[in-house]
Amino acid sequence: MGTRGDLVRAINAGAAAGRERLPVTVCPYPQGDLRRSAWVRGYAKARPLDDEAAE
Repeated sequence: MGTRGDLVRAINAGAAAGRERLPVTVCPYPQGDLRRSAWVRGYAKARPLDDEAAE
């Protein structure tokens, strides 16, 4: 599990990875960890879709 601060850090790290267009497999948290869900949420919010990148 993680504290609120850990979850915020995970969201921010996921968002940074999404902006850098890194593969989602670079998530450092194990399955079942709330920080993993937070990381993926940040990643999905920040990563542009393929058709958005063309603009």
